[in-house]
Amino acid sequence: MPDRVTYYAVVNDLSSREQPSGVFRRTYTEDGGKSDEAFTRKLKWEYSTSLVSAERGDLMNEFIEITEDEANQIVKRIRAQVTGGSN
Repeated sequence: MPDRVTYYAVVNDLSSREQPSGVFRRTYTEDGGKSDEAFTRKLKWEYSTSLVSAERGDLMNEFIEITEDEANQIVKRIRAQVTGGSN
């Protein structure tokens, strides 16, 4: 069971915090482990190394820590874009 989850908005030259290009979450486990996932256009959370890459100096994207509610809104927007539903 996760001990803590941190969410991040993905921002680059073509997006902003208000309209991020994506959303990530980092799950910390009780045993000290962590796992990074991106919410994808497959409409599910999938493992990703992008957050670790950014921490190691890859400056293509900026990862801005956000609240769970903000993350849920981004997920909702992505779902609407992929399915053609209204946001």
